[in-house]
Amino acid sequence: MPESLPTAQDGRIRAVIDTVLPAVDGGRFAVKRVVGDSMRVSAHCFADGHDVLRAMLRWREEGQTEVHEVPMQLLGNDVWSAEFALAAVGRYRYSVCAWVDTFESWRHDMARRTEGEDIRMAAQVGALEISACAQRASEDAQQQLSRWAGELEHAAADGTTDAKALKAQALDPILAALAARYPNRGLQAQFPVELPLVVDRQRAGFSAWYEMFPRSAALEPGRHGTFKDVEARLPAIAAMGFDVLYFPPIHPIGRVLRKGRNNALTASPEDVGSPWAIGAAEGGHKSILPALGTPEDFRHLVAQAARLGLEIALDIAFQCAPDHPYVQEHPAWFRWRPDGSVQYAENPPKKYQDIYPFNFESEDWCGLWMELKSVFEHWMGEGVHIFRVDNPHTKAFAFWEWVIAEIKCEHPEVLFLAEAFTRPKIMHRLAKLGFSQSYTYFTWRNSKEELTAYFTELCSAPHADYFRPNAWPNTPDILNERLQQGEPAVYRARLVLAATLAANYGIYGPAFELCAHQPKEPGSEEYLDSEKYQLRHWNHDDPASLAPFITRVNQIRRSNPALQADRGLRFVPIDNDQLLAYTKTAPDGDNVVLTVVNLDPHHVQSGWLTLPPESLQVEPSRAFQMHDLLSNQRFFWQGSQHLIRLDPHTAPAHIFVLRRHVRNERDFDYFL
Repeated sequence: MPESLPTAQDGRIRAVIDTVLPAVDGGRFAVKRVVGDSMRVSAHCFADGHDVLRAMLRWREEGQTEVHEVPMQLLGNDVWSAEFALAAVGRYRYSVCAWVDTFESWRHDMARRTEGEDIRMAAQVGALEISACAQRASEDAQQQLSRWAGELEHAAADGTTDAKALKAQALDPILAALAARYPNRGLQAQFPVELPLVVDRQRAGFSAWYEMFPRSAALEPGRHGTFKDVEARLPAIAAMGFDVLYFPPIHPIGRVLRKGRNNALTASPEDVGSPWAIGAAEGGHKSILPALGTPEDFRHLVAQAARLGLEIALDIAFQCAPDHPYVQEHPAWFRWRPDGSVQYAENPPKKYQDIYPFNFESEDWCGLWMELKSVFEHWMGEGVHIFRVDNPHTKAFAFWEWVIAEIKCEHPEVLFLAEAFTRPKIMHRLAKLGFSQSYTYFTWRNSKEELTAYFTELCSAPHADYFRPNAWPNTPDILNERLQQGEPAVYRARLVLAATLAANYGIYGPAFELCAHQPKEPGSEEYLDSEKYQLRHWNHDDPASLAPFITRVNQIRRSNPALQADRGLRFVPIDNDQLLAYTKTAPDGDNVVLTVVNLDPHHVQSGWLTLPPESLQVEPSRAFQMHDLLSNQRFFWQGSQHLIRLDPHTAPAHIFVLRRHVRNERDFDYFL
């Protein structure tokens, strides 16, 4: 005997739970899903010897004690799996338990017995197992199991029952199923971590964003736009198929060190300044720039947008103009230099002379945190439940983890988009800390190799369990060099890529619709006459507008569940580096969309696509239809090899939906 026995765990527990997936950093951070998803969990479970193991997936709502369970199925190689439906927004905890099932182990052993004496002895052991099950059973089941145990014990002991009949009696499948409902779980193993899960509303997983500056919404050039002018644009934006209308900051703009046109250091009296230089005599982060309208006007705008199926998203930029009230009222929230000045914000080579950053190492950091949280709460009170957060990577990570958790505890419907074009590990950390969606490097991924590698990474575990990409081809800060020639073919191709590779995407709307493409200077990604520093007038009636094309792509997204999630993405071989092909499949497998994009804006490109019918759940001998939803053409395909030809000037992309059921070839317009 050992001198002392372990007390932390019962040494008779033989089941082992080695791994539970998905898990983000071992359970340090939450896995993310949306309402309507099924949460599939796998676990590596085993035990010594050859006894039968059982495993159970367990979950509960965070803060609740009631635990729900579902049996896990053995897939092979000691991997078990189960799932549960996510019916409500909120926070959950899930885990796995497993145990050696003595009753099922006995049945497995009995099934292998062939000799009469072995069968009789095993039957006596089984009678004891069944009696134990009866003690754990409900009243009705207890009577049936006790009778079965008694009859089995008697038959095994009297020696007159035929061994074959005795074995059949012991393995009665109906009574065995009843006994299995009352297992002995006294020695079950419990995975030591309850893993966290955040379930968001569906817009976290599928959305189309349209960004506009309210101050440029006026119908006539030169006038400062208002919220009422924005209301006049709402029907057109909703008709294009967008569901999130995002505004840059709408607060008073600082006058001290105000920027002029094209980021000039000296402003003229008529210059309106940058909306991100927040705060002036009229107020700060909880105030509205008077030229835009009143709080009542804003609330009316939010309500009108909602009637059209649009949500207003606000930019939250935690930084201050030099004349922001915080600078005088809370000087401890800023880092002061020996000469009595505050170092302005920088993102080399960019300099923001009109912006003071907060000091998150302030002695009054608690006061700062509480005030910044109250900014979100103020706008939530005004009807806003989506926030695009400006440069969160330049603020304390601990703050984001705290404030997002605090807000979502009371308001789980609130969504946060992280605008952080920074190093990958930092972007992923912000997603882990709770941001609902994240900007991506899509803007700079142009080649077939780059796009394939990047979106394979984003849409695969472990990243897909916590990082929801939101793909933008342009922003007010970024005019990518691919867009600077103003070629509509490039804009169309980039829109299709953003809208079909990612379930969440957005555009800096007017500039994208009208192919605004002039950079401030060669090699710059800044727009000439950037809307960040001046009013712009956009001619939405321009016949060259891409609005009809954008509308069609958004209609396709809304009508195809395959395009409403990221996990079903698979790249498809095609023998031309200028053609990118990929499928997306809905979780139920019924909706399959194949997108093929010509990455060359100047030339017709063709290539052979390899798409085995069985990968589409189509029998190899059967024909199937591919319906191009952009052109409304229908193609008859059979076999694995299919010729694709795309002219960027007429059709820079195909967005095919699979039609599996084919009556005859006359159902098709084209035969390949």
